[in-house]
Amino acid sequence: MSETRIGDHVTVARDGAVATVTMNRGDGRNALSKQLIVEMTQAARSFADDLNVQAVIVTGEGAFTAGADLKDPGLDRRRADGLMERRHMVRIGPDLCEAWERVEQVTICAIEKYCIGGGAALAASCDFRVMGRSAHFRLPEIPLGMNMSWHAVPRLVSLIGPSRAKQFVIFGDKVDAEQSLAWGLADEIAEDGEALAAARRWAQKIAKLPPNAVRMSKVSVNQAANALHRATTFMDADQYALATTSEDYKEAIKAFLEKRDPKFTGR
Repeated sequence: MSETRIGDHVTVARDGAVATVTMNRGDGRNALSKQLIVEMTQAARSFADDLNVQAVIVTGEGAFTAGADLKDPGLDRRRADGLMERRHMVRIGPDLCEAWERVEQVTICAIEKYCIGGGAALAASCDFRVMGRSAHFRLPEIPLGMNMSWHAVPRLVSLIGPSRAKQFVIFGDKVDAEQSLAWGLADEIAEDGEALAAARRWAQKIAKLPPNAVRMSKVSVNQAANALHRATTFMDADQYALATTSEDYKEAIKAFLEKRDPKFTGR
């Protein structure tokens, strides 16, 4: 086994045909800071020329991820110097998800505790998701005054259908492991603390199959499922940039930090 560090928060461990990418900010929450997003994007791209690894597990030390780090100055669009810089800043999340979707190796997320916001977008960009029994997904974007971006909506529609995608995206409620499995958002439920071991079983099963056929089949399925994704979501980053200029967005973030219910006006 060999292990490579990518920056301060991501490690890539390669063991034969299986690699494990681990997010670890040292706090068990793994909120997606700008640095962590960049490192995870680099990790995905590191497999482009890897002809030995056939399955990649994505996991977090502690929780999978608490979603975008709203306290990270590097992600604060209000600091942008004009619309051009704001549009550039909001590319970081879509680039992360696109990088993981483009990985030819089969990708499996091992999710413990919670997978929130941008973390759910990342998980939807991968092929399979294994959850600990007490784990949950949640998309808090709309309650926080912004749209769900990162090109996640069409991926979610492909996974769970339009009605469930609307419930997931709009309400901001927790979707527990049992509901995720019933919806098709999760592929297996493991006992708490065993999601990574279950994901490794998936990876080992993949590693025993003919690699060329697996890779070509994955690409074929993705092309069939995702053919219209970019066409239907090409504006979501601009929508996000617009939504985060609204008074509702400012009120939502203020209420979140003050731990109170927001008062939305539509402004």
